[in-house]
Amino acid sequence: MYSAELLDHFENPRNGGVVENANVAVRLENPACGDILELSARVEAGQIVEIRFRVKGCVPAMACGSAITELVKGKSVEAAKGISRKELLGAVGGVPEASSHASYLAIDAMRALLEKLGTDSIE
Repeated sequence: MYSAELLDHFENPRNGGVVENANVAVRLENPACGDILELSARVEAGQIVEIRFRVKGCVPAMACGSAITELVKGKSVEAAKGISRKELLGAVGGVPEASSHASYLAIDAMRALLEKLGTDSIE
């Protein structure tokens, strides 16, 4: 049912927790299923130097939270804006249709984080 990549991100999550001294953070909830994803990051000179996540939710939500942090860590804010849902799904080896909400939650949280950076003028 779940890909090997998805299970690996679930069993061995990358970048879990909260960034100390984060200069941006967001918390998004999917009201339909109750999954919650928090992202916190430290951005310096337009680079995402550290990013962490916390999830309360299903296996795919945990995996997508882990994968999205891997995809953007070390990238410029501009490069992170270009990360697509397709890339995220590739990183976790896909998600079952019934769990597609998990990938949308991760992408939406990342976009909210990057948007908040713009409004807070932290780059």
